[in-house]
Amino acid sequence: KAMCSGKLQTGLLVAGYFVYLLVGAAVFQALERAAEKQEKVAAAHMKEAFFQNFTHLTVAEMEQFMKNLTKAIQNGVYPVGYESQIEDSNWDFINSFFFAGTVVSTIGYGTLHPKTAGGQIFCVFFALFGIPLNIVFLHRVGKMLSLLCKKLGKYLYEKGMRKKKIQFLTLLFFLTTGILVFLCLPSLFFHITEGWSYSEGIYFAFITLSTIGFGDYVAGKQPGRNYFSYYRLLVAIWILFGLAWIALLFNL
Repeated sequence: KAMCSGKLQTGLLVAGYFVYLLVGAAVFQALERAAEKQEKVAAAHMKEAFFQNFTHLTVAEMEQFMKNLTKAIQNGVYPVGYESQIEDSNWDFINSFFFAGTVVSTIGYGTLHPKTAGGQIFCVFFALFGIPLNIVFLHRVGKMLSLLCKKLGKYLYEKGMRKKKIQFLTLLFFLTTGILVFLCLPSLFFHITEGWSYSEGIYFAFITLSTIGFGDYVAGKQPGRNYFSYYRLLVAIWILFGLAWIALLFNL
């Protein structure tokens, strides 16, 4: 019975966690999308005006243009390319979901951030309840993984191995498989998909999973690069299990 209620609790926790992220993503999208579109339209107008007048702009006007351009880029609006970019939103559902995930996991790349008052206040409350929920969730996933450790340990113990040796071997096993699955392989994947060098891929993977999250490299954010549709969703899942693996290592 205890086993059954434990499974039910885990199921509820996992479902609750994902529902929390999905609802958060929907709210961020609703609050931020329109404001972002206005910003994109403004940037497009600014670019157009510049192209029409750039031969006789004063130094002061040129300075102002550079300021506006810098501000647009800091806000995640790249005035490069054609009109179609106005339709591509940084706050579509997958991006919003990715953002919600980086908030609760405290990675916080800083490349995408809420700019409306509503979005900022919602972000405060979303993080306030989301961060503890994320810790509980990762702890539970880590616990499930450590049950695998125990099974492995029991199997080795029955084969007549000493306890100390078993502890060392399980730690080694989870360390090496984890480094392979969460650092080495994803880095190869990023090397192919993002065009980063392999060492940049390793660097990005580590900075993300350690939740440092500088934001100098972010998956799926290079303007003009074609990504397959569920790319960022895959990255979000990799982050989730990678964080659980790190939590498990600390447990071990």
